[in-house]
Amino acid sequence: MGNSVNINFLGAAGVVTGSKFLIETFEGNIMIDCGMFQGLKELRELNWSDLPINVEAIDVVLLTHGHLDHIGYLPRLIKQGFKGKIIGTAPTLAIAEIILKDSAKIHEEDAERANKEKYTKHKPALPFYTLLEAEKTIANFQVEMPNKWISFTKNISFRFQYNGHIIGATFIELDIYGKRFVFSGDIGRTNDYLLDDPKKPEWADFLFVESTYGNKLHPEENIDDILSKLIKETIINHGNLIIPSFAVERMQTLMFLLWKLYKKNKIPNIPIFIDSPMGNNVMEVFKRFTKWHKLSNSDYEAMCSHLNIIQSFKETWETIDDTRSKIIIAGSGMVTGGRILTYLQQLIDKPLTTVLLVGYQAEGTRGRQLQDGAHEIRFFGKYYSVKANIKTIESLSAHADQNDLLDWMNNIKNIPEKVFLIHGEPTALDAFRIKIQDTFKWHVIVPKLTDVEKVIL
Repeated sequence: MGNSVNINFLGAAGVVTGSKFLIETFEGNIMIDCGMFQGLKELRELNWSDLPINVEAIDVVLLTHGHLDHIGYLPRLIKQGFKGKIIGTAPTLAIAEIILKDSAKIHEEDAERANKEKYTKHKPALPFYTLLEAEKTIANFQVEMPNKWISFTKNISFRFQYNGHIIGATFIELDIYGKRFVFSGDIGRTNDYLLDDPKKPEWADFLFVESTYGNKLHPEENIDDILSKLIKETIINHGNLIIPSFAVERMQTLMFLLWKLYKKNKIPNIPIFIDSPMGNNVMEVFKRFTKWHKLSNSDYEAMCSHLNIIQSFKETWETIDDTRSKIIIAGSGMVTGGRILTYLQQLIDKPLTTVLLVGYQAEGTRGRQLQDGAHEIRFFGKYYSVKANIKTIESLSAHADQNDLLDWMNNIKNIPEKVFLIHGEPTALDAFRIKIQDTFKWHVIVPKLTDVEKVIL
């Protein structure tokens, strides 16, 4: 009888978010990613349940990258008894620290506001985790280098490989009793503005691949032209262009694009406000880890000095009161929380406001509601009428599309025994399953939440 490995699909199975995969072996237990569910209410409610496994038996957590849906459950994992190391690349752990602290602060503030304004069913409303719990989590971080095999036990080793997507992101290869398990994490795009092209795996006996855009191709859009046109219209109309943005990568990409447009004389010198405490901290990560992106130091400095970086909530209100036409970039990208809500509270009911959505909008988020043409959205316990123009740029996504995903798998020299499709909504998963079977003739499985796959090696 050979060695057996159990793979537990604890998140991002049949859905996009909540990435969590536990690999149980005779020599130790490894968790890949430990993210929060986002979007639909029934998914978000799953965050509050303990995991259906023995958390104390997990030896280590390996992180593909620092996004909340890959790291946001870590403090809860520790609460449930995890005592091991949390390992990732240096930029990944720097981003994870920023995101955990920021989201802990938001959880605390949301609970406090809900209790004070009494728009909660819970008595009292509690934060999902506290700043103290986030700091306790960060104390378990351990940095490892990419491109290097790291021994975990006698027969198990792992390696991080550069993956584009966001700064520090990797796919993870595990060698378990001579078999190669490859977890894609989130795969970036080729010809990204700020990041190099993702590396590609060359061997995979068991492949776990993201399918966020498994059924889509990013449109061929001229971003420069679209942004220039929107900005010129904003100035003519004496309006405001509001861009909800993810603080990691998308915000920096937008800053870079707007700075370049101004430098090329494609847009006038319109005031640009960047309002995201987390985004400011992420800029520091770009400054620290220059080898992980394409921006030179001089370009970085010039770009930052061209923009108005908001430092305080007082400045947020001064920006709202500023009567000039302006561009406001604020978190969060799916309009789920953060500073963007303060701007929308004041400006979403004005026809001269344009809201530009620039990334994936998960089911159940306010961003998706806006994209789908909602006439009102609810936040802070109230409904706000949507009179603003809602626009979308799809091609700024940091995720690989179907062609990129197939290309990423194209270098695999062997025929994988099994390919598991993860991180996708059902329609994307099913379309991508058929596409992989047609293209490569591989055996593809679409696991469901809490499925356990037993593999005999």
